[in-house]
Amino acid sequence: MTESTAPQSEHRTVLLRGGDVHSPADPFATAMVVERGHVAWVGSEGAADAFASGVDEVVDLEGALVTPAFTDSHVHTTSTGLALTGLDLSGARTLTEALGLVRAFANSRGGGGAILGHGWDAARWPEQRPPSRGELDEAAGGRAVYLPRVDVHSAVVTTALLDLVPGVTSLAGYHPDAPLTGDAHHAVRAAAHAAVTPVQRAQAQRAALAHAASLGIGTVHECAGPEISDEEDFVGLLKLASEQPGPRVFGYWAEPVEDAKGARRIRELGAIGAAGDLFVDGSLGSHTALLHDPYADAPHTGTGRLDAARIAAHVTACTEAGLQAGFHAIGDAAVSAVVAGVRAASETLGLARVRAARHRVEHAEMLNPETIAAFAELGLTASVQPAFDAAWGGTEGMYARRLGAERAATLNPYAALLRAGVPLAFGSDSPVTPLDPWGTVRAAAHHRTPDHRVSVRAGFTAHTRGGWRAVGRDDGGVLVPGAPADYAVWRTGELLVQAPDDRVARWSTDPRSGTPGLPDLTPGAGLPVCLRTVVFGQTVYVRPNE
Repeated sequence: MTESTAPQSEHRTVLLRGGDVHSPADPFATAMVVERGHVAWVGSEGAADAFASGVDEVVDLEGALVTPAFTDSHVHTTSTGLALTGLDLSGARTLTEALGLVRAFANSRGGGGAILGHGWDAARWPEQRPPSRGELDEAAGGRAVYLPRVDVHSAVVTTALLDLVPGVTSLAGYHPDAPLTGDAHHAVRAAAHAAVTPVQRAQAQRAALAHAASLGIGTVHECAGPEISDEEDFVGLLKLASEQPGPRVFGYWAEPVEDAKGARRIRELGAIGAAGDLFVDGSLGSHTALLHDPYADAPHTGTGRLDAARIAAHVTACTEAGLQAGFHAIGDAAVSAVVAGVRAASETLGLARVRAARHRVEHAEMLNPETIAAFAELGLTASVQPAFDAAWGGTEGMYARRLGAERAATLNPYAALLRAGVPLAFGSDSPVTPLDPWGTVRAAAHHRTPDHRVSVRAGFTAHTRGGWRAVGRDDGGVLVPGAPADYAVWRTGELLVQAPDDRVARWSTDPRSGTPGLPDLTPGAGLPVCLRTVVFGQTVYVRPNE
């Protein structure tokens, strides 16, 4: 299996002691030994004395918490970096404020060139509409501007950018004075990204990976593809990550595979799977997620991209080549198409073979009992983003406006997925929602629909070990002897055992429960602060002044 991780210097044997080590090997562990990039021992403070004289370094944790490093299972690294270093509209509270940010950014960046931004969401604005092309042209002063909606499935652009795309007005999804979707959106996105220089791209990638490391993220799954980025961007990211200390990068390339030749090309790019954002549909916010029944606020059912037959062909070819397959599917009709396609492949190849391949589905928001059971039967991993519910769930949120309250309340049913035995891997889809691992676990534990909540422990597992399992690895994301030494050190308060039922939370804080505690993620409580992040035994982040 290919992964990119920076070249390792000579490994030192390190003893960490005097803190709390979150490990199933010992629920009361206070110390850990790391040797040759792996966890060598986990145990009690008294037993640590036996190792103190035989290691290269002793680290006094001073009461800090050590956990496995997080894995973010769905990231667009370059776009995340561009959002960090470019025009960020996620904080704009009104249309007027957003236009003001565009104007200020354009004025502060001399020399022309395209402006790439991110993060606007008209559903949160009192005006309840995106900027018109005329408004954007005026604010940008005639510059080429590409501003995708927060879900990155539609975008508003300036006339100057349209002028760079001959024939764009004849493409599907072109609208004279409304956000572009479909082929038109993909064409202007390609033109905008083409304006980013290799130096700018590398700077953005470094910024994104450094930010991830500062949040205790040791691994990211890069979800790339021809409709999202380009091969140069993807290969460049994997190369950069292999040459500098930082988070591991597992890369997915979202392109249909028809035969062994196609699978070989995926591997030659450095990808571990033909998966990620291989679009079966779009998004709810842009009215392009594929539904069985029409939207509550639009007279259609969205846009389908891949049908069950093409899904079956892709899964069959990938499975035969020993390659992981996967899809982006949000709407209930899209999820049904994935289930039908994977089931058809299993009927051709045998269920055991398909299950062993651990194919995955990104987002998987609109599920029902039948499709949940099918995920479990077919061995599909649900790569999901709890921050979506935090941002758009609830009776007054965007989901309820798009679908009506009844359908919206069925979205993102994490508890039902876990009960059925479906593997979960948590991520952010950054820059759609920010890199924020503890916030992600909190969003799952405090889901806006109470029946869908999971325990903090289950959410934490999905954001650590679940990410490793989602790439077919069972050896990482947990601090036990033999595991890769990917860990983070945190400043935090009292450790608790928290479950959706408050009665469970109260009694299970008793040490006799034998369950390792985790930070208090009650809404409003301060989140842990990352002090250090280590990947394969090598420090990739240290908090300044610590």
